[in-house]
Amino acid sequence: MQGEDPFDQGAGSILRQPKAVWATAGASVVAFMGIGLVDPILPSIAKGLEATPSQVSLLFTSYFLITAVAMLVTGFVSSRIGGRKTLLTGLALVVVFAALSGTSSSVAELVGFRAGWGLGNALFVSTALAVIVGAAAGGSSAAILLYESALGLGMACGPLLGALLGDASWRYPFFGTAALMAIGFICITAFLKEQPKPARKTSLLDPIKALGHGGLASVATSAFFYNYAFFTILAFTPFVLNMTPYKSGAVFFAWGLLLAVFSVLVAPRLQKRFGSLKVLGASLVLLAVDLVILGYGNHTAAIVCTIVSGAFIGMNNTVYTELALGVSDAPRPVASAGYNFVRWFAAAAAPYLAPKIEEWSNIHIPFVVAAIAAVVGAVVVRIRRTALTHEAKELEPGHATEDGVTVFAD
Repeated sequence: MQGEDPFDQGAGSILRQPKAVWATAGASVVAFMGIGLVDPILPSIAKGLEATPSQVSLLFTSYFLITAVAMLVTGFVSSRIGGRKTLLTGLALVVVFAALSGTSSSVAELVGFRAGWGLGNALFVSTALAVIVGAAAGGSSAAILLYESALGLGMACGPLLGALLGDASWRYPFFGTAALMAIGFICITAFLKEQPKPARKTSLLDPIKALGHGGLASVATSAFFYNYAFFTILAFTPFVLNMTPYKSGAVFFAWGLLLAVFSVLVAPRLQKRFGSLKVLGASLVLLAVDLVILGYGNHTAAIVCTIVSGAFIGMNNTVYTELALGVSDAPRPVASAGYNFVRWFAAAAAPYLAPKIEEWSNIHIPFVVAAIAAVVGAVVVRIRRTALTHEAKELEPGHATEDGVTVFAD
């Protein structure tokens, strides 16, 4: 949250929450774990299914392509059946498709099951924030801090779980995720009551219409290029590091910890001092430098740069989402859906294109392309800064958004 220290409100209000909030937050941790779960086991999957890196990277492409399209559906669904039923539907889909992923006998099957998993995850995480805010004690600030903490913890623990279970078999992490999400399903069924439905039902085209706003379109465009850089690191780096599941899991666990710390603690303080646009522009340029060093450095440099990238990614995620939610006059769920609809297409493209670019050139060029994408994202912010500040005065130093959030798929 820009302009606020998230811990100024007191730990008591943050930790004293109803069981429904903890159940939803706990399930959110597992949902976000699913994003990085396959990172440490990508080489193992490729070996087990006799697949190439570009084929295995389609696990991310199918997942995020469906997630992007689902952004147009989640608001439509939740505004009609309610938040609780949407959460449970999403959880049920994840349980089924995560379990099926573990039974795959070919890359094609696994890619297809990951697509179903992506739909379930989109339905769940797109609704979880609204449910936590609606049910939390201590106001929206405490609720959002819990959600951001769940995101960071999930992103950090996903690779760790993938490594621990994947060391025995690449199939076990999928079964483990299915079991954890089934527990989340039971907890939400037991502790979460149905949330009030919105007064107005969301149409499928509302998120697209929201992108007609110049500020929101600018944020989404910049985030598209940033996400290409982000997911080049997440999906392609494991093949470059070429480490055992345990070692790769440790690298991405450290990466996730930095992501969580910089998202929840560092970004708000820097935004308060310098303003969102300066923080975002600097972070994108530094990410580009990090990517170039990652691509051309030795193995140790690649490990260090992978971990350090978590800091820049954590800051960027926080600032981008606050911009998306603060610059538009559309309802926040609608603005967020439109923004994420655009940016998740880059998350789908990068895992597919990065290995292809390596095949066409060499192992360095995918990181150069990703660095260029990060710089383009910074240029868009610079060129469109008037649209981003004129209608969102809280983005200047010394002002605060009402409740900025870090969201990966809402």
